[in-house]
Amino acid sequence: MACLNPVRTLKDDTSRLPNSFLHPRLNAPNSSFRPYPRPVSVTSELVMLAQRRPSLDALINANPRKQEVLPAIELSLTNCLSETDLHLSVPGLKSKVRGKVRDIYDSGDYLVIVTTDRQSAFDRILASIPFKGQVLNQTSLWWFDKTRHITSNAVVASPDKNVTLAKKCTVFPVEFVVRGFVTGSTDTSLWTVYQKGLRNYCGNALPDGLEKNQRLSANILTPTTKAAVHDVPISPQQIVERGLMTQDEYDEVSTKALGLFEYGQRVASEHGLILVDTKYEFGKAPDGSILLIDEMHTPDSSRYWVAHSYDRRLQDGLEPENVDKEFLRLWFKEHSNPYEDEVLPDAPLELVTELAWRYIFLYETITNREFEIPVTQESIHDRISANVASCLASL
Repeated sequence: MACLNPVRTLKDDTSRLPNSFLHPRLNAPNSSFRPYPRPVSVTSELVMLAQRRPSLDALINANPRKQEVLPAIELSLTNCLSETDLHLSVPGLKSKVRGKVRDIYDSGDYLVIVTTDRQSAFDRILASIPFKGQVLNQTSLWWFDKTRHITSNAVVASPDKNVTLAKKCTVFPVEFVVRGFVTGSTDTSLWTVYQKGLRNYCGNALPDGLEKNQRLSANILTPTTKAAVHDVPISPQQIVERGLMTQDEYDEVSTKALGLFEYGQRVASEHGLILVDTKYEFGKAPDGSILLIDEMHTPDSSRYWVAHSYDRRLQDGLEPENVDKEFLRLWFKEHSNPYEDEVLPDAPLELVTELAWRYIFLYETITNREFEIPVTQESIHDRISANVASCLASL
């Protein structure tokens, strides 16, 4: 694939593994994940695979890898990629669309998708997190490659750590949110609406008596419409009735979304984690094929919990140990009204630093690859401009 940057793997250098709790076979040279012959439901078996694992503190805070990357994180607090203007510096780039986290440029034949370090939640930007864009982009690329047996995707190349070149697609105006647990803190989270008494959500009948963070009897789809400000839950019937997708398109995408999530759960469980929920986006290529687009199983689009302590903490009425951005969401909810306050407080630097480390930790844990820390303090924007220009010129 043209313009792809090779990513160095850890291979058998176990002295630097950030995730010593991995299943031994995943540390063997040339090991790889094999496609699973059938999807699996979220059962206690997935959690049992990760029993007797170290605590969250041992996995994250006492991890020697953390001390290796902290200096680079702290040095990069003032060198985050918060905004881009590649259309002003790269020949051939046309319009720019600014999303919550990604800036998307039209190059004519392809889309140039730049993943920034912007941290989004509650439909607004909360902070900029060092290396976050690189983590999200490279995590998605890893998952895209591992799930080709489930669905094709729009990836063409990756000319930079923060950039993906993608095929142009007609994007379905629906986000496919898949959930395995009753949880969440936002207005559209399953726990929030369930707590308010809603028992039929996006076409899913929910029983009475569920508790927060409880595992569902089966994974469910809770689609939302894609909106500029706030996504709105929608049922499969409404999707078809409003002409957002045909019935055949919905059936194909929903099957793929559930298959991707079940596969992601299996992989996460082998690493001592629980993939709690996530979202997928799909589009239709010019040849009519349906492709997976955007991001996949990243710390931004997904919720991850530590598996070994889940049952105990649920029984004790405690929140699961999480390795995603939920703790930052909770901090803003405790110190402001993030949906209504015009000005939000600045995120504490220690929280920003901790979140940057957790993004790196999740990347290395899931992929079994060492995250490549930039060796210089060059401008990220200048690096991206040069790499994208070179790649487009070679196509």
